[in-house]
Amino acid sequence: MSDGARVWVVDDDRSVRFVLAAALREAGFAVTAFAAAGEALDALGREAPPALVVTDVRMPGDSGLQLLDKLKAAHPALPVVVMSAHTDVASTAGAFRGGAHEFLSKPFDLDDAVAVVRRALPRVPAQAAAPASEAVDDAPALAGETPAMRALFRAIGRLAQAPLSVLITGETGTGKELVARALHRESPRAARPFVALNTAAIPAELLESELFGHEAGAFTGAQKRLVGRFEQADGGTLFLDEIGDMPAALQTRLLRVLAEGEFFRVGGRELIRVDVRVIAATHQPLEALVAQGRFRADLLHRLDVVRLQLPPLRERREDIPLLAQRFLAAAARRLQLPPKRLSKEALARLQAHAWPGNVRELENLCWRLAALAPGEVVVAADLAGALPVGIAPDDDGADWKHALAAWTRRKLEAGTPELHAHARQAFDAVVLGAALDHAGGQRGDAAAALGLGRNTVTRKLGPSRRGR
Repeated sequence: MSDGARVWVVDDDRSVRFVLAAALREAGFAVTAFAAAGEALDALGREAPPALVVTDVRMPGDSGLQLLDKLKAAHPALPVVVMSAHTDVASTAGAFRGGAHEFLSKPFDLDDAVAVVRRALPRVPAQAAAPASEAVDDAPALAGETPAMRALFRAIGRLAQAPLSVLITGETGTGKELVARALHRESPRAARPFVALNTAAIPAELLESELFGHEAGAFTGAQKRLVGRFEQADGGTLFLDEIGDMPAALQTRLLRVLAEGEFFRVGGRELIRVDVRVIAATHQPLEALVAQGRFRADLLHRLDVVRLQLPPLRERREDIPLLAQRFLAAAARRLQLPPKRLSKEALARLQAHAWPGNVRELENLCWRLAALAPGEVVVAADLAGALPVGIAPDDDGADWKHALAAWTRRKLEAGTPELHAHARQAFDAVVLGAALDHAGGQRGDAAAALGLGRNTVTRKLGPSRRGR
């Protein structure tokens, strides 16, 4: 069966459920997750069965094996993959005796789990599967297969159910609000409001009213009562973006709300009590702002119970093909245009770019390509003008490393023999040649600057550079 098939994941462990569902969605499946066997059985009574079910064995209420029996009684052909951390004879034998298609041992590798699901899916007519576009629509906005992103997904799964304040840090455009929404969506507060406020986008004189609301007549122009963001988010989650830009006076008020869960509206006398989980985000180094006296240390400690650091896109370039194709597909659907795909050369060009605007920059680029690229395949020439010719420099020298990685991929695709030796020779020629030029042709000075012996420099440079 092709990707796009409907898969149900049943596991009472929120972390495992979230990570496995995310991996399957990234592979193109339309996934619905359940915390208990009863929830899945209720859904089965309301809608058509999925193409496959993945279930844990040990859960409150009906166990995975009991769920397996009921699923097979209602739909004998429905494939079921059973997973468990207890790979004893009784568990595995019971699973296969009940008709399980596969047994997946915990902890498992996500790639292996996806492969098991692919193998277990039956070969059925295409119309029985959900359309591929539906799977992409249902997929989470957060996507990635690099170790950093998988670690982030695991952290979200663990933290979602804990009533802790979370501070999300990362450069602009890395997806901090997407992480906050995922934490809310996977939490017990999911049925309650998610309210977002960018504190840097609201003038300082209006921010207090936006957060806490105001009474009619509290100030000039306040003609009626305004319910603030804290009240709007009662029972749910309040996401405060760019928290580092919050004025000092409001930091004090925010600290009281975090500590006591209560506040007064601007101009009000009624004490308002709320139950709100606060998730904050910033691209600024808050510790440095504390040292400068611009941010309260005690507020930082309240917000920074758990910190999630989002990697910039340049540090997870392996995710660029996946992200770009998702963005191109989404743009094509929204613009009602034929879908486009990227050539190898275009992908290499994207992966060599430094992405100072991170994922947001990539998304915007893909929308432009979806609308303006002339062919079904986006080629490197289509990127002219959209990306700078050079690679933006990085403080840690990542620019030349990324260029080298792109060059290596091109050579590997071309089947270049003895690539490592060729690369080492080219590297030595560039570095040693630049050092010799810097030293005015003096090989001894060039060698000393590089921390090498003169004979080593002479041997590597050869007769073509006859320095002194």
